[in-house]
Amino acid sequence: MKLEFWFEFASTYSYLTAMRLPDEAAKRGIEVTWRPFLLGPIFAAQGLETTPFLVYPMKGRYLLRDMDRRARALGLEFYLPDTFPQNGLLAARVATAALPDPAGMRFCQNVYQAEFAHGQTIADPDVVARCAKDAGLDAEILDRAQTDPVKQALRATTEEALSRGIFGAPSFTVGDELFWGDDRLEDAFDWAAKHG
Repeated sequence: MKLEFWFEFASTYSYLTAMRLPDEAAKRGIEVTWRPFLLGPIFAAQGLETTPFLVYPMKGRYLLRDMDRRARALGLEFYLPDTFPQNGLLAARVATAALPDPAGMRFCQNVYQAEFAHGQTIADPDVVARCAKDAGLDAEILDRAQTDPVKQALRATTEEALSRGIFGAPSFTVGDELFWGDDRLEDAFDWAAKHG
């Protein structure tokens, strides 16, 4: 059984998952499908206008401390950008166009590092283009990402996430089984191994 990794570029915890997922999946011999989607429509369906980390200030303060702890434990840098959450629409479209190619996964990791290790603005096309180039994607990927088929594919993935009960990122699905949060990655892997 495959494990699906549902992620949003504005999600801090998705950053932690994206950076360790390829190696962990390879160690366990589990095939992973990367599924970029948008949290905005998911939050809107829950009656939220923005991330719960801004709606509930205590939760936001916890996020900063927890991310710092978890990133350090994984050997990652963490910096919350001045604008949070960031607009990851362009990056999500590029990821949709580039995946499942390994360069698409490298692109996703590059975007997360630009955003959460270096505090860059991922809505900036120049930042996204640099992430794509550094991942080995061709120069036309940003143009392809703006085509109607790619836009529709991202919209469909977001609608699928909502229909499958996904309410946050990162999430993992193994068949109909849902796991939410970076700290549930191992549980998702275990489930995939036992029920695959």
